[in-house]
Amino acid sequence: MRILVTGSAGHLGEALMRVLQHSNHEAMGLDIKPSPFTQRVGSVTQRSFVKQCMQGVDVVLHTATLHKPHIATHTRQEFVDTNITGTLNLLEEAVSVGVKSCVFTSTTSAFGRSLLAPAGAPAAWITEDTASLPRNIYGTTKLAAEQLCELFHYRSGLPCVILRTSRFFPEEDDDRATRNTYSDDNLKLNEFLYRRADIEDVVDAHMLAIHRASAIGFNRYIISATSPFTRDDLRELRVDAASVVRRCVPGYEDEYARRGWSMTPTIDRVYVNERARVELGWRPRYDFGFLIQRLHASEDYRSPLARAVGSKGYHAESFSARPYPTE
Repeated sequence: MRILVTGSAGHLGEALMRVLQHSNHEAMGLDIKPSPFTQRVGSVTQRSFVKQCMQGVDVVLHTATLHKPHIATHTRQEFVDTNITGTLNLLEEAVSVGVKSCVFTSTTSAFGRSLLAPAGAPAAWITEDTASLPRNIYGTTKLAAEQLCELFHYRSGLPCVILRTSRFFPEEDDDRATRNTYSDDNLKLNEFLYRRADIEDVVDAHMLAIHRASAIGFNRYIISATSPFTRDDLRELRVDAASVVRRCVPGYEDEYARRGWSMTPTIDRVYVNERARVELGWRPRYDFGFLIQRLHASEDYRSPLARAVGSKGYHAESFSARPYPTE
């Protein structure tokens, strides 16, 4: 198959291109930025450019987007142009040339306000059936793009699989208090319990979606590391997360103590990946328990693919106070 990867200069786009280049597929990378993994330089907002790139394409992996880190540096109109109009351009041109399927990389940010458990309430149990209540222009435009995918499936039969990915970027957290409380590796390990995935597992989900899209037709899937928690843990997670982790992953404390790390005192949401595991046949390897084993063996907790892609940042310029400016 000939696969078009949008956003090929970004974290996930590059990771997909690296894997596809060693497969029996022909991969073509599209991005607004030149890169070793980009064959076509241009924007998804340019309809004529998208039309040229779509010729002969069998599958579209659409990862190109403006992200949350761009909210303070880009206008709302730019978010609409890239995330909504860009997706519309791709879908219309995909239908016009008979593309077999589209896999759209979305975000758990689309859940928005549903992720904010009220004070005193249990942690939120987040599944694909949780209401989507975006709280910024990023989540709003990603949700609108998802709905365009659903519309095109309904009207034209184009198989579209939506993958709502949790955090997989290697950059530091934008919150200064969080950065001052935890080392970067400590924070990321904590997040693998409930809101993070390794990019190798994320790529695996996309590859499975390619092959399952025709049978699925349309659906949304949460792509996040498998959590050790159950619904019965949700209330305690809000008040004493360490006790729950101790019960679910015995022995983690020894590894944390060896590094001077600490567990977050509270966890406010848990992303549930069961639908992706059942319907896509996804088998993510990099969960919290596996990473503790790797640390115990003095191995890097990151996958080889995550290390190869590395950190890219989201802006050409640097910022003194944080990794990127916030609203």
